[in-house]
Amino acid sequence: MGLLSSEFRSMDDLFVQQLQDIYDAETRLVPALHKMAEASTSPGLKQAFEEHQRQTEGHISRLEQVFRQCELEPKRETCQAMKGLIAEGDEMISAKGDEKVRDAAMIAAAQRVEHYEIASYGTLRTLAKHLGRQDCAQLLQQTLDEEGETDKKLTSLAEDEINPQARAA
Repeated sequence: MGLLSSEFRSMDDLFVQQLQDIYDAETRLVPALHKMAEASTSPGLKQAFEEHQRQTEGHISRLEQVFRQCELEPKRETCQAMKGLIAEGDEMISAKGDEKVRDAAMIAAAQRVEHYEIASYGTLRTLAKHLGRQDCAQLLQQTLDEEGETDKKLTSLAEDEINPQARAA
C-alpha cells in the first residue's frame, strides 16, 4: 500500500485509495491461488483453492462494479501487503519435506491472506457507509461475507483433515 505517497484530502480519497489497494490485492491473488491449488496434495484443499480462485475472480468483478458506482475507472495501487503474503505462500509451496505438513503450511499462508482481505473489506464497507454509499457498502459486505466463509472452510479443513494427517506424518 503506497500510503507514503498518497494524499488524503478527504474520506473519499481514503476510500478510493483503499479500493485501489484491494483491487490490486485481489488481482494478484488469482494466479497465486492457482499455484496453491496445483501444489496441494489434499483433494479437499485443492478444491478449496480452486473454489476461492473462482470466487476471487467474482470479487474483482464486484470491485469493478464499486468503481463504476463511484464513477471511477478501475485502477490498481500496488498492495505491498499482498505481495508479501503471496511471497510467503510461494515459500510454503516450494518447501521441502512431508507433503501433508506442506499442505498445512499452505493453509496457514492462505488464512493470513484471508485475514488481510477480511480487514480490508471491513474497512472499505465501513468507509462506504460513512460516505453514504450504501450501494457500495452492500457489495463490499457480500465479499466480506464470502471471505469469512472461506476462512471458516480453511479452518475446518485444517482441523478435521490436514493437521491430523500432518501430525501423523
